[in-house]
Amino acid sequence: MRKKWIGIVAVIVLVVAAGAVGVGASGWFSPGTDTVDRSQPAVLQAVRDLSEYHAAAGDYQVVVDIEKDVRYVPAEIAGSRTLFVAAGSVDAFVDFRNLADNALTVDQQAKTVQVRLPKAQLGKPNLDNQRSYLFRQDKGLFDQLSALVSAPQDQREFYVAAEQRISEAAQKSGLTQRAEKNTLAMLTGMFTALGYRVVQAPKP
Repeated sequence: MRKKWIGIVAVIVLVVAAGAVGVGASGWFSPGTDTVDRSQPAVLQAVRDLSEYHAAAGDYQVVVDIEKDVRYVPAEIAGSRTLFVAAGSVDAFVDFRNLADNALTVDQQAKTVQVRLPKAQLGKPNLDNQRSYLFRQDKGLFDQLSALVSAPQDQREFYVAAEQRISEAAQKSGLTQRAEKNTLAMLTGMFTALGYRVVQAPKP
């Protein structure tokens, strides 16, 4: 009879532990907490001049779907699948520090300027933390129980994966071509205001 009661208690403990993940997420057993921000003010460490003309920017959104399986173990027991929604932007710019010696050819008599621009480059993806979030995460029973006693999961893996996918999308979206076109339009307007006409530089 005693063994029977021990078995029943063990089953109850497992059921309560497995359900605590959902219960904890809803905050039923979470005591009230106060947040105190004791962060120090930001300190300026360096100032640098920029020689880049940011001529285009693209906004992107991606859903990162990462699944981790444990070999020979059903997903209901161990493993996880995470859906992470990320939003961010990528700038395309022309670096004027890379201008060649013949980047500008001025004809004072004809009042013309030939412009040869370097290729535009893509900046590092800038994720919007307010629009990036963990959409869904399914875990096996073992992972659910481990989460009860372990530190919160580090989400850097999902941010890195999102940055990579946004960067790949930016490379395929023609953003650099638009930046080069916009940079040329900016210089054309500037030289026109000075009384010069921008002409097409000969193809190399």
